[in-house]
Amino acid sequence: MSELSGIEDRLSACAEGLADAAVDLLREAVRADADTRAELIAREKRVTRARRAVEKAIALLHGASPEDG
Repeated sequence: MSELSGIEDRLSACAEGLADAAVDLLREAVRADADTRAELIAREKRVTRARRAVEKAIALLHGASPEDG
């Protein structure tokens, strides 16, 4: 396994972890009061943006343009 392949694997694991965290935040938001709900949704959006950034990094390492998918 090349060094870049190992990095891609770790980034993929990070993206999965971020996706799981975003889902957990949304689940919490459904059960939360209005004030807490807004905060949790804002946090979920930041986590989702971070996941997308990691996915773009993976695409760049594969040689694809991040806009390709």
